[in-house]
Amino acid sequence: MTIDKQTESGERGSASPIGFRLDHASGVPTYLQLVQQVEHALRLGYLSQGDRLPTVKEVVGSLAINPNTVLKAYRELEHRGIAAGRPGQGTFVRSTPGTVGLPELTALRKTLLAWLRSADTAGLDEAGMVALFTSALRDFGGERGVLPPGQRRRDHRGEKPVPGARDGRDQADASEGVA
Repeated sequence: MTIDKQTESGERGSASPIGFRLDHASGVPTYLQLVQQVEHALRLGYLSQGDRLPTVKEVVGSLAINPNTVLKAYRELEHRGIAAGRPGQGTFVRSTPGTVGLPELTALRKTLLAWLRSADTAGLDEAGMVALFTSALRDFGGERGVLPPGQRRRDHRGEKPVPGARDGRDQADASEGVA
């Protein structure tokens, strides 16, 4: 993700304040990479309500991807309530998640960079740092009662519900009646 620079008067030009980048080796679908970059830009304060996202034509021209991929990303942003399309004008940020102020973000970033240096000194590579951070974030979310996307609460017996089972039956119960 790139952020265009503001003019001396502090106003942005008619261009979008965000540009997209793709990581073809990440395994994350292209449209989700675009969605995640918009969400991250919002959380970090680079985008705000009313900002225009790049047009489909601009994204296709800069990334050489299928226009339907960009449209899918923008539809997902609309579905999440983050953006809204205006016919003939483009797609605009509709709402923003709660964000932390710039001074707090700066201090947190400084602390995180110190942690990254410490992890590097300890011998962790980037994948190891991501794994450790992700694990700690999941533990922290569990302490707060917040589950990461894709995880479900365990049933009253401490077992994970079976995917597709409506009443939380365990695997043995769910396979009954299957020939």
